[in-house]
Amino acid sequence: MPNVAVVLREEITRLARKEVKAQLGPLQKKSADQRRYIADLRRQLAKLEREVARLRKGAGEPAQEDESSPQTRFSPKWVASDRKRLELSAREYAELVGVSMLTIYNWEKGKSRPRAKQLAAWAKVRAMGKREAWDRLESKA
Repeated sequence: MPNVAVVLREEITRLARKEVKAQLGPLQKKSADQRRYIADLRRQLAKLEREVARLRKGAGEPAQEDESSPQTRFSPKWVASDRKRLELSAREYAELVGVSMLTIYNWEKGKSRPRAKQLAAWAKVRAMGKREAWDRLESKA
């Protein structure tokens, strides 16, 4: 014969679970509705930001510059390949960009990234040809 205490405990547990489920159902539904609403707001925000950017571009206004989305993309591989393309040592390349030789090595290894000002200087060096780079180095010497 089953123990009355065990049967009573199981029945109380079953009823408690049933009550909790009944109480949580509406909360879960409301939570899901809120998540959908937030996702919809984010989509609307992204659409409006794209529209503002398009209108600014059409009006001839400069795009807003924020550090989260720099105009110049950066990759450590690009630093190394550009230095090799120009046939420059790390010291010479660093002199052109206006940073230290160690900074160039760290950029190439991916240990650090250029700041906004350095990124702009690096972009200018990337746009140079071999002859222009060597001319600039000779004029600095």
